[in-house]
Amino acid sequence: MRGRVFAKRLLFILGLPIVLVVVWWFVSAATQNVLWPSLGKILSVFPQTWFQGRLEDDVLPSLLRLLGGYFIALVIGVVLGVVIGMSRTVRGILEPVLEFLRAVPPPVLIPIIMLFAGIGEEMKLTVIALGCMWPVLLNTVEGVRGLDEVLKDTGRSYQLRPMTRLFRLVLPGASPQIAAGARQALAIGVILMVIAEMFASSEGIGFDIVQFQQSFAIPQMWTGIIILGILGIALSLIFQLIEYFWLAWYRGLRQSQREG
Repeated sequence: MRGRVFAKRLLFILGLPIVLVVVWWFVSAATQNVLWPSLGKILSVFPQTWFQGRLEDDVLPSLLRLLGGYFIALVIGVVLGVVIGMSRTVRGILEPVLEFLRAVPPPVLIPIIMLFAGIGEEMKLTVIALGCMWPVLLNTVEGVRGLDEVLKDTGRSYQLRPMTRLFRLVLPGASPQIAAGARQALAIGVILMVIAEMFASSEGIGFDIVQFQQSFAIPQMWTGIIILGILGIALSLIFQLIEYFWLAWYRGLRQSQREG
């Protein structure tokens, strides 16, 4: 039964991409537009473009850069979100500042970040972490604020130690909201990774796409876009797998509530 459900879910996830690829193949098959090469031509240059060193020299550094900034954002976002969510006073003081900073797009800050962090890895990690932090932070705040009052009263009644209350009540109770923020942050991180690599970089997927575009290697440029799409799908599937086991208790709780 579970295997059938998993197969249906996998078909649902992969069905639309497969249909879109088939449509792209037939629609672009007879094109003569230099800027819109056929999918067949793009795929024909794919192996020589990426399987001769670029996976190790460009894709792997981009992936490590993305994961590094993403995990920094997770740690900072969850820690600050718990502190702000648990204290009404702290939330009242910081909320105007957070709303102001959230409204500033991270790509706009790249020139400023470059002045302080240079043009190396620190700049790219800072841009990714800064952009990914906000969904995690704001969702964590809302998750902590929305904790069941019965759980809060139970923790106070049993006089649980602060760390016990944090890891046994607060974080588990807010974990669905945290997971939602982490999912949003992952998509934002891929975008910011590419943007950061387009500024004063000498490696990475974003750098390669710009180089292909400037040298008018249009099919190769499209292969870079396809690489980004494949990377995004793979990371999304991995995240869904982790979330499936991480929030198994939450799905069971919702199921029992519906049945009750």
